[in-house]
Amino acid sequence: MKTEKNIDDFVSQALAIEAEDARDAGAVGFMARVLVQATMPHGRTDALHYQRTNGDFRLTMTASPNRGLPFGPTPRLLLAWLNTEAVRTKSRELVLGNNLSDFMRQLDMVPTGGRWGSITRLRDHSRRLFGCMVECDYIGEPGREQTQRFLLTDHEDLWWSPSPDQKTLWQSTITLSERFFDEIVTRPVPVDLRALKALRHSAMALDTYTWLTYRMHTLRRPITVPWKALQGQLGAGFSDTAQGTRDFKKAFQRHLIAVQIIYPAAKVEPTESGLSLRPSATHVGRRRVHRFAANNVDKAVN
Repeated sequence: MKTEKNIDDFVSQALAIEAEDARDAGAVGFMARVLVQATMPHGRTDALHYQRTNGDFRLTMTASPNRGLPFGPTPRLLLAWLNTEAVRTKSRELVLGNNLSDFMRQLDMVPTGGRWGSITRLRDHSRRLFGCMVECDYIGEPGREQTQRFLLTDHEDLWWSPSPDQKTLWQSTITLSERFFDEIVTRPVPVDLRALKALRHSAMALDTYTWLTYRMHTLRRPITVPWKALQGQLGAGFSDTAQGTRDFKKAFQRHLIAVQIIYPAAKVEPTESGLSLRPSATHVGRRRVHRFAANNVDKAVN
C-alpha cells in the first residue's frame, strides 16, 4: 500500500519532469521498438514459452530451461539501460563498471544482500533476460511473413562480488547480439529515464508509458485501440476470456492514472470500447531526440 511519503515523492518527480525537458536534464533514454510494441511477462511464470501480439506483429520469447522467463520491473529497467548505452556508445560491448554498486545505482536500485535482496534479484533477472530467444514475426503483404530470431546478448562477463562496493580486477561487460544491436540503434523509441524511475515499481505502468511514448511519435490521427487488442500487447497474465479482458481493463486504467501524471500531455481517454488516443506532444521533444540520436547513432529516431 502506498504511503503518503510515496505519493509525495511521486508527485515531486512528476513536477520535476514537467519543469525540465529530458534532454536538458540529461535524461533521454531509449528502448528497442520490438519490446515496446509487445511486452514481457508482468509476473513470475513457470512457462518457458511466451507470446504477445500487436496487429500484424507477434513477439515470442523462449526461455532457457535452467533460467526461466524474465518478468516484472527489473528486466525492463535493465533493458532501458542496455538500449540507452548502445545508442550512446555506438558499441555492442557495454561496460557495467568495476563494482556492482555503481551499476545498480544507474538502475536506481539500492544494493542489498541476502536471498531476497536486490543483488540476488538483479542477478536472477539478468540471467533470465540474457538467456531468452526472441522471435519477431511480421505479417505484411498477403501471403508474406517475415521472421527474425535473436538472443539479446552474445556474451556476458559479470562479476557478482559478495561486497557490492568492492572493485574487481576486471570490469563487467555485456556484448549485445548483432541483430539486437541493429534493432536498437536503427529504430530506438525515446523515453524519459526520470519517468521510468518514477514508475519503476510497476511493470504495467512502465509498459504503458513506453508504449504511449512510441504511439505519440507515430500517431497522425485520432484512433481507438480496442481493449482486446490492447490486452494482446500489454495484458500479460490476464486470461483470454471476456472476464480476463474486463480484469485487464480495470488494472490498465488504474496504472494509466500514474502514467498520465508523469506524461500529462498525452491525450488518452478510456472509453467503453477501448482506449482513445489523439495526436499529442511527444514526451521527449522530437527535435531534441533527433539531435541527440544524430550525434550518437548512424540513423536517427523515426
